[in-house]
Amino acid sequence: MVDIARVVGFGVCGVFTVVLGLVHFAMPWLLDFDGAIPTDGEPLRPLRLLVVSYQTKRSDVRGIAQIMNHAVSYVLVTIGVLDLLVSQWLGAWFAPYLLVWIAVWWFLRAATQRHMGSRPGDWLVAAGFTAIGVFHLAFGVIVWP
Repeated sequence: MVDIARVVGFGVCGVFTVVLGLVHFAMPWLLDFDGAIPTDGEPLRPLRLLVVSYQTKRSDVRGIAQIMNHAVSYVLVTIGVLDLLVSQWLGAWFAPYLLVWIAVWWFLRAATQRHMGSRPGDWLVAAGFTAIGVFHLAFGVIVWP
């Protein structure tokens, strides 16, 4: 039963996560970052870090959104590939640590879904990401090896 859950679960999680990661690379275009974060408008308040002050521009905000989006896309694709190749590393000493790290990443992603809103779809997305996290946590803490 555990072998079936491993093969099917990691297979489904892996394919879903790779596809999600690839779609995420297009999110700046799909979500119209350029329209949502215009380059013209009122000046933004400066970023203040202790004794340093940096005059933030709208292009900085758009840039950080792009950077963060692509970084998340890369992590998603990497996690998906790791899931698809789980049979190659599940027996390794680092497997439970990696699985817990992946689980925590999914829990963080689920928790931050609230920034998108509280529509029924947002709750469904958060629940789905939580379920993926629980699956990885179960293998990392209960099932391994």
